[in-house]
Amino acid sequence: MTRPLNVVALSGGTWRPSRTLVLTQAVLAELATQLPIQTTLIELGDIARPLGGALSRQELPADVEAQLHAIEQADLLIVAAPVYRGSYPGLLKHLFDLVDLNALINTPVLLAATGGSERHALVLDHQLRPLFSFFQALTLPIGVYATEADFTDYQITSEPLKARIRLAAERAAPLFAAHPTSLLKIA
Repeated sequence: MTRPLNVVALSGGTWRPSRTLVLTQAVLAELATQLPIQTTLIELGDIARPLGGALSRQELPADVEAQLHAIEQADLLIVAAPVYRGSYPGLLKHLFDLVDLNALINTPVLLAATGGSERHALVLDHQLRPLFSFFQALTLPIGVYATEADFTDYQITSEPLKARIRLAAERAAPLFAAHPTSLLKIA
């Protein structure tokens, strides 16, 4: 029997309630219907203050260091970011500034984002993909973008968004069915 896929999901918002968190949870739930997974959910808002005060990784408290380590050990990383002023939040970038330079090589990354309107939809391709390209991670071709109109009372109500989440999970699943997780990352 193979072990469950170690999926680490990072919700890059700092406020609650959060559409970004709802989207992250929906992607995780859909992946669970496609693959045997073990999940770790990291909420940027929960670690924002100690993370923002650290100039180096050595200054991080043990619980934040453990979450960075979880990101570095993921078989599949889901990164969901809210869009502020045309990009992802600076604190999210600061978190990845502290991730080991070689830790994400060949790690599959499913990208997601939330924004106020469709005008920010290209954040996936113009902001997030380049970040993970720097790390030599494998960004999955299907990302998920959601706007405020896709939610009612912080619940996903848009059928096209639900279909996009399903498609992202369906397209991710064969990657892991065809390749044992131990072969996906370079040691």
